[in-house]
Amino acid sequence: MWAAPYHSPVRGCPLLILATMLTITQALVDQIVAHARQDHPDEACGVIAGPEGTGRPERFVPMQNAAMSPTFYEFDSGDLLKLYREMDDRDEEPVVVYHSHTSTEAYPSRTDVSLASEPNAHYVLVSTADTDGLGDFQFRSFRIVDGEVTEEEVTVVETY
Repeated sequence: MWAAPYHSPVRGCPLLILATMLTITQALVDQIVAHARQDHPDEACGVIAGPEGTGRPERFVPMQNAAMSPTFYEFDSGDLLKLYREMDDRDEEPVVVYHSHTSTEAYPSRTDVSLASEPNAHYVLVSTADTDGLGDFQFRSFRIVDGEVTEEEVTVVETY
């Protein structure tokens, strides 16, 4: 289990019910990390969809980084539109929006914060650089609402 320091939930959002932690399966963590390693040295990106209103990440949807960059990620607008239509048809929502950093720690950049448009999503960052001496990758989760970044605990389970 990876656990990040606890921070209080996002403030000022009375209509949002935000969990202060991400619970995710080991299989999904492994898929995210594998995608980050596969796309290295470019940043990888994708979404994990889940049943609407549950906050439970279930369906791994790797996306192509349209920017094809080691320092920036961008979802292809056509692919993103297709994904949102598909999630709508399946009564799903984006539970996790993830991407990787290839040479910096797993913490949202100013650009990441400015692009964060899903206030109910967990923003997962994986760093494929050993920036902390603790291993060959970092896996961290954040809530990003109205430009405020709040790190949250990550609990990794075998099944839900």
